[in-house]
Amino acid sequence: MEKQKKVIVGISGGVDSAVTALLLKSAGYDVQGIFMKNWTNNAPNIECTSEEDFIDAEKVCDQIGIPLHLANFSSDYWDRVFKKFLSDHHEGLTPNPDILCNKEIKFGAFLDYCLETGADYISTGHYARLDTNQNSVKLLRGIDNSKDQSYFLHQVKGSDLTRAIFPLGELTKDQVRKIAHDNKLINADKKDSVGICFIGKNNYNDFISNFLGKKPGRIVDENGIKLGEHQGLMYFTLGQRQGIGIGGVKGRDQSSWYVAHKDQSNNELTVVQGGDNPLLYSEGCYTEDMHWINTELENGSECEVQIRYQSEPIKAKIYKTPMGNKINFHEPVSAVTPGQSAVIYQNEECLGGAVIRERISQKYYSWAEDREYNYEVYE
Repeated sequence: MEKQKKVIVGISGGVDSAVTALLLKSAGYDVQGIFMKNWTNNAPNIECTSEEDFIDAEKVCDQIGIPLHLANFSSDYWDRVFKKFLSDHHEGLTPNPDILCNKEIKFGAFLDYCLETGADYISTGHYARLDTNQNSVKLLRGIDNSKDQSYFLHQVKGSDLTRAIFPLGELTKDQVRKIAHDNKLINADKKDSVGICFIGKNNYNDFISNFLGKKPGRIVDENGIKLGEHQGLMYFTLGQRQGIGIGGVKGRDQSSWYVAHKDQSNNELTVVQGGDNPLLYSEGCYTEDMHWINTELENGSECEVQIRYQSEPIKAKIYKTPMGNKINFHEPVSAVTPGQSAVIYQNEECLGGAVIRERISQKYYSWAEDREYNYEVYE
């Protein structure tokens, strides 16, 4: 008799990872669970739900009939994810640590740990699909558009994805809930976690201030006229409307204010009125080094770009230039945000992506625009 393939599932205490483990066991795999402790409870003034989640994970693994182990990756997470998160914020960027967590922890430290213990595969509750042949694997969107998480996996190596199984990629969230109910899992109705995992229920800006403090500066309009003061550029993101803190301004109409620019050198926050203000829009962006899951696109290739999780894909062309990767959008796009990721797709396939370094806009142009080349030669 052929030996069962061993799969280790990252069990979070939530319904998605529980159904993942249940489906794999039903499919005949030798399934074990690992609860990943990625965060330390010693951080100041921070409420963490990991203890409650571990209790839920134990209960659901008992129901499914699989062992659960605890693995502590908190030091890896602190060094490889959280420090970068803080550093990016300090530089005025808006990072997405969940992407780095998938690259460095789930498909880094966790994958290495599981393979060392004899696992053939690892599995998580991601809503994404894998199209595998003998030599490589393609990362595809999950069929549930409202839950597709391929965006968060674009930095994972193709070779590492060959060790992964994503059972939920072919299911909708409603189907997952139904499976959990049909099998009477204790967490069938547990609410999904929302936002960044280590922030949890804490207020985002309060959390950041525990580590970065305050750096007051001016809030100005597009003409440089002072409207108020901010407590630090790290607490704002481009396109943000709520929480700017200036309210109605005497002598101005009552249209909403939006963050249009963060000037690090002068510590100034520029805001404009109206969500359709041209200064909120960009014609493209420059990125850091592009990560390709498998094959790199040729210069000038047509593609679709997703500039944040669950945003609409944007038709674009991608270029490799002397100043790095440049993405030209077919139409101007609002709130392109340095620190977020531009993820590249063709149809259903996620090809890779990179962190947005600078946006290219009508007024707040990139440093590279001063030394613009004729990009036609690269097409």
